[in-house]
Amino acid sequence: MKHYPPPEPRALPITRRRIPAFHPVPLCPRSDGWTPERQAQFIGCLAESRSVLAACRRISMGRESAYRLRKRPGAAGFAAAWDAALGKPHEAVDLSSAKATGLDAGTRYHSGLLQVVMDAGRFVGIRRKPDHSALLQHLARLDRACANIDWA
Repeated sequence: MKHYPPPEPRALPITRRRIPAFHPVPLCPRSDGWTPERQAQFIGCLAESRSVLAACRRISMGRESAYRLRKRPGAAGFAAAWDAALGKPHEAVDLSSAKATGLDAGTRYHSGLLQVVMDAGRFVGIRRKPDHSALLQHLARLDRACANIDWA
């Protein structure tokens, strides 16, 4: 009788998912809450593990609070990044639109964009990018407001 060794488990192919840059959900600052960095870390851990519970445990946050954060106003970009991290189809969010993101231009410029950096399917870090289009929109709004002022 021949004995064959058990087949070696095959490594799953690494699928490269592009996680879109997103504006962090605006919240009151708390050291133990959802900071912008913690939001980006959650998305990176979610892309790595594909489990909301595992990603929340890794960043020491609750699963229920993650789902509440996803439903908050201004979380359209965060939700799109969440779906992209899980490999689900999602609608592209126009980051330069206040209607799409739910955030005004001043808030979008101040918070900037967060880009999750992945390497070979592993979460590596976070890159913060300035949102120049939001700055230009904010300046244009201020110019229009100043044009209506009678300086005499």
